[in-house]
Amino acid sequence: MSGEVTAVAAVAPVCGAAFCAGAAVVLAGGRRPAVRRARALLGPPGSAVRVGRRWRAAAVFRTWGGRRELWCLPAGCVVGLLGASWLPLLAGVVAVPLVGRRLRGRERRGAEVRRAAAVIELCAAVAGGLRAGRQPAGALLAAAPGGPAGGPEVLAAARFGGDVPGALRSAAGAPGAQGLAGVAACWQVAAGGGAGLADGLDRVAAALRAERDERDEVQAQLAGPRATALLLALLPCFGLLMGSALGAAPLRVLLHTPAGLVCLVAGGLLEWAGLAWVGRIVRGAHAR
Repeated sequence: MSGEVTAVAAVAPVCGAAFCAGAAVVLAGGRRPAVRRARALLGPPGSAVRVGRRWRAAAVFRTWGGRRELWCLPAGCVVGLLGASWLPLLAGVVAVPLVGRRLRGRERRGAEVRRAAAVIELCAAVAGGLRAGRQPAGALLAAAPGGPAGGPEVLAAARFGGDVPGALRSAAGAPGAQGLAGVAACWQVAAGGGAGLADGLDRVAAALRAERDERDEVQAQLAGPRATALLLALLPCFGLLMGSALGAAPLRVLLHTPAGLVCLVAGGLLEWAGLAWVGRIVRGAHAR
């Protein structure tokens, strides 16, 4: 018992230093010029200090909420203290960039989906404006006042009589905005007659909707395998919790014995291989 207490006492300063370092990074990144403006504009010095403190606290919460990968550090500290080892802390530090890259990729995919939906809405809105009697440039300006589809280059070209098809082709290079290439083709062929352009945009919108529905169907079919893979990936954690509840001390065995370290490394590699395999299957299904 005394040995475990000594080990925890040796690990606690390391975990505390790592957590404080992460908090310092958050505080440094969360500071905003708005704090200085609030102090300069609001009330007496005491109230300004209180406002500044509230701004700093809100900035810390926003930073931790916006950078969710930083939660790997306190999680590693907690597991390190429970297991009286610095290995979980090291794993938490290594997991921060990996989890961050995964989260950024998820955000990029979400932005791509939203941009694709905005292109479909743009086609429908421009076609509706043309049928209502607007000119093509006016219908485009009314349909896309600054949304994610098109962008400022397309709006500038439509407003000042520039090369709208060229601007649309340039904007089509953004992820999720590939449908703007079809809009550019329709615009170049049928911009002289509003009715022909409206029909072409309707066909482009219909094709993009069909592609989106097919993608959604693939996502729905992959939901079951993804949930199964996630459950299987979390089973070792449930096993550790059950062993701890039964008094078997699995963390001490895994982190302080040679056989436990071998099992930990082998299990981690197998876990990574399984997740990579599932990810490859999902990417292959999306590529078809």
